[in-house]
Amino acid sequence: MKKYAVLVAGGSGTRMGGVVPKQFLELAGKPVLLHSIEKFLSAFYDIEIILVIHPSFIEQAKALIQHLAAASKISVIPGGETRFHSVKNGLKQVKDESVIFVHDAVRCMVSEALIHCCYEQALAKGSAIPAVSITDSVRILYGNTTKVIDRNLLKAIQTPQTFRSEIILPAFEQEYNDAFTDEATVVEAAGHEVFLIEGEKENIKITVPSDLIIAEHLLQK
Repeated sequence: MKKYAVLVAGGSGTRMGGVVPKQFLELAGKPVLLHSIEKFLSAFYDIEIILVIHPSFIEQAKALIQHLAAASKISVIPGGETRFHSVKNGLKQVKDESVIFVHDAVRCMVSEALIHCCYEQALAKGSAIPAVSITDSVRILYGNTTKVIDRNLLKAIQTPQTFRSEIILPAFEQEYNDAFTDEATVVEAAGHEVFLIEGEKENIKITVPSDLIIAEHLLQK
C-alpha cells in the first residue's frame, strides 16, 4: 500500500520565546524537523514525505532537505490559517489509494515501532490514533468550582494519527469547524469511528525550551 507522511510544521514557534521556529531548533546536532523526517524515512523506504511549513519558512525548509539522499521523496508546501487548513493543504498532494500519517513535525522522538504499529492498525481498522494514559490528577472547571475526573477514563492524544486515504481525504472536504482540534475530530465529524492505539511516553511534543532538554536526554539514553 502506498504511504504518505504529512508532517505539520505550520507554526511560527512563538511559545519557545525566540525568533527561530521550534521545528528548526537544533537537537543533538541537527534541526528538530530533520529528526522527524528521518524517522519516517527509516520506517518505510517507499514513503513520501509532505512537509507543511509556515509560508515564511518555506525556503529554509527546502534548504534543509536539499542535500538529503531521499530529497526526491520530500515535498514542501505552505501551511494554512489553522491546523485543519494546513493538513488539508498537505492532503491535496495525495493522489493514490494509500495509508496517510499526519504527524506533528516537532514530535521528533516518535519511534519507528510506533509508526509501523499505526500503519498495521490503519490497514486493518481504517485508523490508528496514538494515545497514552494520564498519570496526573485531573479536575474540570464549573464556573468558580471544580470537580475531579476519573483519570482512568481519559487519554492524552498524540501523533502520527494514521488513516486509510478513503477515510481521511473525504473527511477534509468538510467546512472548517472550531471543534476540529486534530485529524481524529475531523474524521469523527464525517461519521467514522476512530480507533486508538497505545502511544509512547517518549513521543513528546517540543513546545517550550525545557522540552528540548528532555528530548536531548532521551536521545542520549
